[in-house]
Amino acid sequence: MLMRTDPFRELDRLAQQLTGPGTWSKPSAMAMDAYREGDDYVVAFDLPGVTADAIDVDVERNMLTVKAERRPAARADDVQMELSERPLGVFSRQIVLADTLDTERIQADYDAGVLTLRIPIAERAKPRKISIGAGSDRKEISG
Repeated sequence: MLMRTDPFRELDRLAQQLTGPGTWSKPSAMAMDAYREGDDYVVAFDLPGVTADAIDVDVERNMLTVKAERRPAARADDVQMELSERPLGVFSRQIVLADTLDTERIQADYDAGVLTLRIPIAERAKPRKISIGAGSDRKEISG
């Protein structure tokens, strides 16, 4: 038998039970990090216990949508659950992407429960040096 000593963990578990698991029409939120790394914008989503085939990534115009479903693990009939704290159901996150990102070349990797999306910065948005011409053909205006 397991013993818990953290009263706040019990409140979190009760809140999850009251709101119920996420569904495709009303998904729960998923944790994420977003940062710029060189010429890429990187977004990482925590999806532990989710199989790669249960993840759906879509881009429409500049809206990125990630949906994932954590399904219950198959158990034998004689298993009696003592404690269940890992949330099940559907998780989703939508992000509005800037026009300066190249959504045609998004790369997605899923490793150790983390979905990582690398979105290249568009060439037109990268800093560039502007050369200045030497004004050798100056003309004087006289009046």
